[in-house]
Order: sequence, then C-alpha cells, then structure tokens
Amino acid sequence: MATDKFEYLGVNHVALVCKDMKETVDFYTNVLEMPLVKTIQLGDRGQHFFFDAGNGATIAFFWFPNAPEAAPGIASQDQRPGSKFTTAHASMNHLAISIPLEKFDAYVAKLKQKGVRVHVINHADNPEGYTVGVTDKTWIRSMYFADPSGIAMELAAYTRAFRPEDVAHEPATYADRERYAAVTNGH
Repeated sequence: MATDKFEYLGVNHVALVCKDMKETVDFYTNVLEMPLVKTIQLGDRGQHFFFDAGNGATIAFFWFPNAPEAAPGIASQDQRPGSKFTTAHASMNHLAISIPLEKFDAYVAKLKQKGVRVHVINHADNPEGYTVGVTDKTWIRSMYFADPSGIAMELAAYTRAFRPEDVAHEPATYADRERYAAVTNGH
C-alpha cells in the first residue's frame, strides 16, 4: 500500500457563496444551461445547491442569510476549531475532488498517516444532514481538511447518482435574510 498513489477522477465540485440563490439558479440553469441536480436546506443556516457541470462534476453554491458582503480578503473558511463555515459572497468556500468510493476509507487512513487532520461526513437526505456510517440515505461521502495555506479541501465520493427528488427546495432570495435571521435569533 505504501507505493500506491492516490487515484483522482477529476474535480467533484467547487463550492462558492452566492448573494441570492434564486438569481443564481436562474443564471446557471437558464443562461449557462447547467441542470440543477441537488438542493439542500441547511435549516436556518441557509442553502446549498449543486449544478451539473458535466462528466460528474458540479458547481455548488452556498447561500447564507448572515454572510458578509463580498470583500476581497474575506474569501476563505475560518479553519479554527469551532468556527462556522460561512464565507463571504463571491468567495470560494472549498474545493472538492472526486475519488473512487471503494477507496474512500483507505484514503482517510492514508491522509491521517501523513499527519493531516481529516474530518469525515457521510452527507445524507435526512433531518440531521448526515449519517453515522453509510446508509441508504447517504448520497456522498466527504473528507475535509486544509492545505498548508488554509484552503479548505474535500475529497468526495458519490454513493449514488442524482435523482429528480434531489431538487426539492425553493431557492432563497437576498430578501429572505431577515426571515432566516428571525429564526436564528429565536423570534
């Protein structure tokens, strides 16, 4: 195993942050003609939508009700323990690269052996948004870590193909920030 090299299958997705999810959906689906393939409602924390960029790659967007306005120099995740993953409008949140599903656990172990701090999430279609282990609700396995410059990275493996029911949420607008803030603040 020591001589085995990582096998990469291409970029899985790039996760950006948008100001208005509805405008983003309109632009990517109608202007760029990229199908919307997955929508995730993050409770009162926002939304995460994925567009098909071809050959298994997607472009993903977060919408956060409390995201700072676009500002150069505020364009990356705070990697400190306990920090939120919110980033500014027009920023890159993280870079995800596809890997083979059958090699996922071995790659986690390999990165840890190399001294990389890795956080694994089995993203799922359930109220929690994740599963312990892989179940029929798991749609993607992700391992998160940072590069030496603090850039948030992800190696990811889909556990199934996208389905029509994966697009199940109305896109939020910039004006929805106030409604989300009211829920977050307990009003």
